[in-house]
Amino acid sequence: MARLFSNYRLWAYLVFAAVILTLPMVGDEFWLNRVAKYLCYGMLGAAVALTWGYAGILNLGQGLFFGIGAYAMAMALKLKSYTSLQQGSDTPVPDFMLWNAEPGAPTDLCCITPGSWLWIPFQSQWVGLLAAIVIPALVAFAMGRLVFGQRISGVFVSIITLALVLLVRLITVDAQPLTNGFNGLTDLGWFTVFGVDLDPYSKLTYVVVAVALILVLALMRILVATRAGAILQATRDSDTRALYLGYDVPAYQTFFFTVSAVVAALAGMLYVIVSEFASPSFLELSFSVSMVVWAAVGGRGSILGACIGAILINVLEARVSETESLVEAWKLIIGFVFIIVVIYLPKGLSGLAHDTIAALTRRRADSREIVAKEMRP
Repeated sequence: MARLFSNYRLWAYLVFAAVILTLPMVGDEFWLNRVAKYLCYGMLGAAVALTWGYAGILNLGQGLFFGIGAYAMAMALKLKSYTSLQQGSDTPVPDFMLWNAEPGAPTDLCCITPGSWLWIPFQSQWVGLLAAIVIPALVAFAMGRLVFGQRISGVFVSIITLALVLLVRLITVDAQPLTNGFNGLTDLGWFTVFGVDLDPYSKLTYVVVAVALILVLALMRILVATRAGAILQATRDSDTRALYLGYDVPAYQTFFFTVSAVVAALAGMLYVIVSEFASPSFLELSFSVSMVVWAAVGGRGSILGACIGAILINVLEARVSETESLVEAWKLIIGFVFIIVVIYLPKGLSGLAHDTIAALTRRRADSREIVAKEMRP
């Protein structure tokens, strides 16, 4: 039993993986599609925990990387949707570009509107997938080198990331001829792998999302358990001490900040495949703040805890918002839950679980010691 308790983190990961992989056996396609979206949110919660819990970096602009990943994939899938394209030209044109174009404008993607050439590479879904990962990684790396290289920390990092996500949202909305503005990108095609279409409502698509989440959680857990992860946590506790010990603190912070951004972008990409739309609401401040709430409820000091917290909060939010008697007060209820957790469970649900297991372990050790004393001659 003691050995079991000592490995409870591993068991927690294994149980979580087993639960989400067996859900297709008990749910229909519509329900699985909704759960797949929650799993994408869980990936976001884990990304926030990596920077906030392990690096001490409160990123209020995580929605930026989620949004970039989502839009990059949505652009590729938009150009795969025959129902939303203008056919008859050498280059298919998204329907909204025709709506927003000047009368008599050409119908070629390269010249229908200024900047429309940006869409041309996304005629390949694999370009969209690559862009969904590489662009957020490059943006995060550049931000990290600029911010952490200047020894900027604390609330100033939060303000910078907050301002950046709001700026990108403003650009996305204003560039309506290119992005469809407030309407976002809808009526998307399906992602295809080896000739198999990933129907958003199929069990196969759900399994792809679930396996991706499991792999991400495992890799993140392995990463924070490495020497680099230990150094990162040391910089969180005292970056000055880590600098005096000779560690390149900005490099470690930039690396983990970039990893977190890539995870968030992957979540955005998978969310688009499941939900079939991309919206500027992904870039809203309220969405990025919600991610912080998810991590706080689950426990920002735990990758798995933050993931489960994100899933639970979104399940609760959906349940409450769909209850007729609570439809007007569901945001108040979610806020109340968050306040209770922050006041009485500062370490989140994962902290509560850890403390409970630690107490049980101590009690068992004390019992064994008492029994040993009684058996002595």
